[in-house]
Amino acid sequence: MSVDYAAAQLFNGLASGAFYALLALGLSVIFGMLRVINFTHGALFMLGAFATYYGAEAFHVPFYAALVVAPLAVGLFGMAIEVTILRRLRGLDPVYGLLMTFALTLIIVNVVRLMAGPLGSPYSAPDALSGATNLGFTVYPTYRLFVIAVSLAISLLVWWFVERSTLGARVRAATENPVLARAFGVDTNLLITLTFGVGAGIAALAGVLAAPTTNVAPSMGDAIIIYTFAIVVIGGLGSITGSIVAGFALGLLQAIGSVYYPPISTTLIFIVMVLVIIVRPAGLFGKPEEFR
Repeated sequence: MSVDYAAAQLFNGLASGAFYALLALGLSVIFGMLRVINFTHGALFMLGAFATYYGAEAFHVPFYAALVVAPLAVGLFGMAIEVTILRRLRGLDPVYGLLMTFALTLIIVNVVRLMAGPLGSPYSAPDALSGATNLGFTVYPTYRLFVIAVSLAISLLVWWFVERSTLGARVRAATENPVLARAFGVDTNLLITLTFGVGAGIAALAGVLAAPTTNVAPSMGDAIIIYTFAIVVIGGLGSITGSIVAGFALGLLQAIGSVYYPPISTTLIFIVMVLVIIVRPAGLFGKPEEFR
């Protein structure tokens, strides 16, 4: 195997891992703070891509603006879901939230399918990100390098916000002990709603980044969300660090598997998930108390 080919496969794995990490990150933010297993995440990912496509078609919104506008729009939509529906399930068994978000996913996907049709539509990356970049040891598509860079930057930013910032500490306090947080004057409902909106926005951002790499279609979130749930389980439910590390690592593993034994590449993530659950049920970076 040549160095050029090996390097290209390495970056292919990082590019796939970039999407996995962003989606797993959004899921972990929502579960870690709200204890909601958000099945609508794949639909929100798809909405981010559609917002990008129709923003360009109807309003001539450029790609770089869509990186901000689409996550904001989908984030507001996610906040509306939390306020009108999920808030009513707060305090109940998490299964209720899982079933409700699964039902919402079916509704959202089918509404989009009715409006846009079942077939996908292509969306082109901006000219500045087209073509390939010579890295010295390999030539790789510029847009995929951009995706990797944005994913790493957002992942580190969210990690710092949740784990190191004062507002992140308030959000954790509002979800871990809402009664005490309210006693100190913290508006827990607002923080929880904002947290859900941030998680939805991160999913939409992944959708914006995915739009130029695939057809923008109602079903585009179906497959990737299954992989994402597996990655979240591997990293540890609610673990920000676990989502980022597992997302990129398993993207690399999948790329390596596709080189040496292509038939197993699509199932490698699930094989790892089973092994992790057997050895460490809470996930690589999770804590057992997260499941209480």
